[in-house]
Amino acid sequence: MRVRTAAYVVKYENASMARDRRYYCVYIMGSLSGTLYIGFSGNLHKRVFQHKFHHFEGFTDKYDVTRLLYWESYDDVHRALARETQL
Repeated sequence: MRVRTAAYVVKYENASMARDRRYYCVYIMGSLSGTLYIGFSGNLHKRVFQHKFHHFEGFTDKYDVTRLLYWESYDDVHRALARETQL
């Protein structure tokens, strides 16, 4: 039987919690013509890449919205969605 100290448990529980922590981003993108798009994502880097290279048909593809202008990150999904709605 392996005996684990409290320090061992705290160290690995904290590491696990840090790995599981999620961040949610609210962002504003724009086009050269001045069109703005407000979005929300759990993976900002991937989402901006999708907009920039037109991976999906839709608003940002139609209006050539490809430039990330502003972003905010939140650790709570509800706060991020509320901020997106506010913008």
